[in-house]
Amino acid sequence: MRELSTRMLEAVIGGEGLAGVAELAAAEAGGPVAIVLPGHGLQARAPGDEALNGLAEYARARGDTDGARRPRSVQLEHPVVAGGDEVGVVLLLAADGAEAPDLPVDRDEVLRAAALATLAEVAVSEAREDAERRLRGSLISELRAGALPSSEATARAGELGCELSRGAIALVAQMDTTRPSHAAALVESEYEGSVAELADGRLYAILPARGGDDAPERTLRGAGTIARRLRGHGLAGVSSFCPDPAELHRAIREAELILEVIRREPRIADALEEGIAASGVYRLLFRALISDPEEVRRFYADTVEAVVRYDVQYRSELLDTLEAYLASDCNMNATARAIYAHRHTVAYRLDRVRELTGLDPSLTEDRERLGLGIKAFRILAPALPR
Repeated sequence: MRELSTRMLEAVIGGEGLAGVAELAAAEAGGPVAIVLPGHGLQARAPGDEALNGLAEYARARGDTDGARRPRSVQLEHPVVAGGDEVGVVLLLAADGAEAPDLPVDRDEVLRAAALATLAEVAVSEAREDAERRLRGSLISELRAGALPSSEATARAGELGCELSRGAIALVAQMDTTRPSHAAALVESEYEGSVAELADGRLYAILPARGGDDAPERTLRGAGTIARRLRGHGLAGVSSFCPDPAELHRAIREAELILEVIRREPRIADALEEGIAASGVYRLLFRALISDPEEVRRFYADTVEAVVRYDVQYRSELLDTLEAYLASDCNMNATARAIYAHRHTVAYRLDRVRELTGLDPSLTEDRERLGLGIKAFRILAPALPR
């Protein structure tokens, strides 16, 4: 039996995992063997790869105070115990409904040896996960800092199964949940090849390119799906598509900025998610704010800043009226209905906008500048003095 234990440990160390342990146990015991560790998400069956058919549920139920009824397919079992707690079970199964053949072997000892080897695989698996966690954390940290050239970022992400050579999108989510690790697991399980890690109360994820020539659009759609799936954990900001891994620090900052803005401005979150025309303008402004923030601030100052200040000082609604006017295709009656005001009130407020900004909402060129100025205000608002 000592030789069997040694061979099982060698299988674990050699990378065969639970499948290798189950195969050795099955060969020695003369019947199928299943190993199930529900809490670790690990399981194996030998010979073959047949479904466990409820054995995972049985393994979970074994820990219940009321116990669990042993399935008829189970001939013999041995718990896998770590730190005094049962974490799984090794099961000898009936082969095609038949009893295990009578062999000169202590099957209890075979299952016990398999249970001990299983603990070794748990330790190896946890060590592997811990090493990968450190690699993910280091990669995300250095990408946030902008310290990695393209070749190094691609190589290090590749070690984690994340292919960056064709570009990626950054996602940053605020974790308003008691189970943030579940959010990271959700991203990595539902977006193949992604890297996700928790830092400073947020989830940072890199989502590699999907598709061919349509990679920017297809990857953005995939990122949007992940952002929606994360809603149970918190809001998520999604960057524009970044073709150069060396620029991922800008993509991460863009996602952080979008997150900060959409937490205060749900209308921007809706625009970005729905992919309406305004979303492209907002993304251009977000990117501009990352590369040249002063230019965006100057544009805001040259367009609607005076209107914003007037509204704050006099508690008026000039900006909201202007925004409703632009959204109503400059129709005075439609604007009046949208803001529940008389059309003369709308006309008066638009005149005040014209006086304060020097821009005429009735002129196409000025209207475009005012509309862009409002969007600049929306993304700058969190950082503006109150």
